[in-house]
Amino acid sequence: MDARGSVWTIYRESLPVLLASLAGGIFAGFVLGTPAMVEGFESYPGLLLALPAFLATRGNVYGALGARIASGLHQGIVEPRLLWQRRLVNAVAAAVINGLTMSAFIALASWTILSVQPGRSPAPLFELVGVLVLAALATATVLIVGLLALVFAGYRRGVDPDNLIGPIVTTLGDVFGVVFLLVSMTAVGVVT
Repeated sequence: MDARGSVWTIYRESLPVLLASLAGGIFAGFVLGTPAMVEGFESYPGLLLALPAFLATRGNVYGALGARIASGLHQGIVEPRLLWQRRLVNAVAAAVINGLTMSAFIALASWTILSVQPGRSPAPLFELVGVLVLAALATATVLIVGLLALVFAGYRRGVDPDNLIGPIVTTLGDVFGVVFLLVSMTAVGVVT
């Protein structure tokens, strides 16, 4: 395939998922502006401080998982089906552990930063960790299932997974990260 054909293929494969990502980002922004979210951020200042790092971590951790899956598909060592595959299970387990660990660390870092600032009182540490870890666990479930299903389906139809992974992870991470953050705030009792 010549360079022009390669560019067109990448564009054609990427555009639909990029448009879906745009819509997802707008929806995530809408959820962030809801009264319940604003109430949670006002009640627990550490949540607002943690939000950018929390969302970025979803992209970093599950983007790396997506890259491993794409490499496995290209090399033929991962089959594009939802079945028990040792390499796939190990990669998923590592991603979940990384996501949960980083979420707890983000909560601790946010709490610490606000604790040392004069006149600022952070949310209780246990509740802050609970909200972020619960949201991370729920988001991990959706990200893993969504990422695997969409990448495997695309790959079976001849779409290069490298054109799908970034927008899928970004969209699912932002949309469900924000939604599950709100659900977790409600579950922990931050908002009613």
